[in-house]
Amino acid sequence: MAIRLLRPASYIGLVSSCAIGGLVPVAQAQAPQDVELQIGIIQRFGDKGAKDKLTLQALPGDQLTIKIPANDGKVQTLTTNALTLEIALQPLPKPRVEERVIFSTHRSFETAEEQALEWRKRGIEVEIAQPDRWQVWAKRGVYKTPTVRRMLVQNLQAQGVKTAQLETQTLKEVPRATFVLSGLKYTRDRLEISSSKGMIQVDREKDDAPNRTFAGSLKLQPNAYGTYSLVNLVNLETYLRGVVPYEIGTGAPKAAMEAQAILARTYVLRNLRRFAIDNYQLCATTQCQVYFGLNGVTAATDQAIATTRGMVLTYKNELVDALYSSTSGGVMAPFHEVWRGKERPYLMGKLDSVNGLWNLMERPLSDENNLRDFLKLTQGFNESEESSYFRWKVEASLEKVTQDLQKYLKSIRHPLAGFTTIQDMQVVERSRVGRVMKMAVQTNLGFVVLEKDDVLLAFESPNSMLFYFDPILEKPRKLKGYTFVGGGLGHAVGLSQYGSYHLAKQGYSYDRILSFYFPGTQLQPLNSSITFYREPSQP
Repeated sequence: MAIRLLRPASYIGLVSSCAIGGLVPVAQAQAPQDVELQIGIIQRFGDKGAKDKLTLQALPGDQLTIKIPANDGKVQTLTTNALTLEIALQPLPKPRVEERVIFSTHRSFETAEEQALEWRKRGIEVEIAQPDRWQVWAKRGVYKTPTVRRMLVQNLQAQGVKTAQLETQTLKEVPRATFVLSGLKYTRDRLEISSSKGMIQVDREKDDAPNRTFAGSLKLQPNAYGTYSLVNLVNLETYLRGVVPYEIGTGAPKAAMEAQAILARTYVLRNLRRFAIDNYQLCATTQCQVYFGLNGVTAATDQAIATTRGMVLTYKNELVDALYSSTSGGVMAPFHEVWRGKERPYLMGKLDSVNGLWNLMERPLSDENNLRDFLKLTQGFNESEESSYFRWKVEASLEKVTQDLQKYLKSIRHPLAGFTTIQDMQVVERSRVGRVMKMAVQTNLGFVVLEKDDVLLAFESPNSMLFYFDPILEKPRKLKGYTFVGGGLGHAVGLSQYGSYHLAKQGYSYDRILSFYFPGTQLQPLNSSITFYREPSQP
């Protein structure tokens, strides 16, 4: 996917690279270029069927310009104050069969990408999709015919690969985007929408999202799931104005906001490949990073973005995996202990505290007794006084955990999806920092083994992977459910947002905060020498 670089009209240059923990003299970098991003702000318009409705509106005193590209290269141009897009279910002349080969389903892009790399090493072309959860598909442009797709699945099954499944559906109608303008009804699959003021209000009915204002322009385009995506074309620094307030909060301390701005900038540039299947770059939800447009901007968040303008976090001149989550629970997790993938040296498992509260070498949290003692500690961590999720306890009935696991197993077409009873659950493997690495569930049909973040896909009750559980028993020792006790909210890899609050209040600058959570990394102005992303298989 092409990356378009834009020269800003003005820029206060950053002339040195900052090795976190101290300044390092370097040659002056050229002023960073702004990047035009393609963000899917509505990923699947039309998935609500004929009830789906989307209103685009210009600001007062402005107009929308609607461009409708045609197959012959011509473009029809319309103007209006507001445009209401609706979905019409168009009957097909005859039923159409659509198929895809699904190799696996995952909670995170990171794990899906690692699985995709493994398939490519075997000579099988794949693509990463997100119809709901992340999935790895056989590449549709390569495996084009029913015969080829079936041969692929049969060959893999003969080799003992049971996860590859052929998903087939017969369509009798398809959703089509329509709108009425000046008394004429238009049915079009692609639209380009802009305004002279460069601001457009977006409101999707029957959605929990309010009317939001986005800078830049919009495109409506088909996606890989038979519906439409509304894509926002927006410059990088403007995009950050719609991320920082929602990710770190408008009440965050100044240095925490600045650290968040740098991570958000680094994150989006490293992850431009995520939605190649749908011809845009990043989503606007927590599956990427939250981007809600300009309604939430404040002077403080804008200042944090301006102060750090163009700055990114790197490791060996490559953008880091700029990961962050709400609350670590007092201990950060290494990348490879949460997701399948190559170790990142700068994403370490270590105590989320500047005080010597616990020695992980002497008392590793892989020992459950140590973990239980650790989770009793409530003071002295970076998050202790900041997050309500620092320590948590959730009780779940046997019926609830059974329903959760059944739903998950059905979604991945697991051979034991038809089980009816959970008889026992055990943590089989736990990491040095306490995260559940492998969990075994004994059902009436056999054992189900869950690994890493798949645990959180299978069960709703844990708020993170840092937990233990105890059975809830009714006399005479009848299993009624489980009590989950844990710490943190989210994956706990990289920066803890609430932890950054505490450090900022203690006087840490943004570079010291980033040094704590990403040791061994460097701050640099965005420049052409930096590698955005390199596949793990590359040297």
